[in-house]
Amino acid sequence: MKPKVTFKVIIEAAALTNEQKIFACQIANQCGVDFVKTSTGMHKAGGASIEDIKLMKEHAPNCKIKAAGGIRTVQQALDFIEAGAERIGTSTGVDIINQYKQELIK
Repeated sequence: MKPKVTFKVIIEAAALTNEQKIFACQIANQCGVDFVKTSTGMHKAGGASIEDIKLMKEHAPNCKIKAAGGIRTVQQALDFIEAGAERIGTSTGVDIINQYKQELIK
């Protein structure tokens, strides 16, 4: 039975091979995970990449994707959403929203 809470798995994609990422996504998908997250945003290997979002979307089709790590601009956030991310994890959320509002004014 699926738990009544949101279940998120962080795979630290920048530190893994594609084979390892695919395996982690397939397991998460089979287990009914709600979200697969690209990164804690703290790993020295880096954070989210567009390629990882696409790979995760393909190999965990029943999971939502959260992109995190290194996302600091409106354009980056939009690119990740376009690639398939449903959530963005960033420590600069207020700045991104302010950038977005400024773009709307132009």
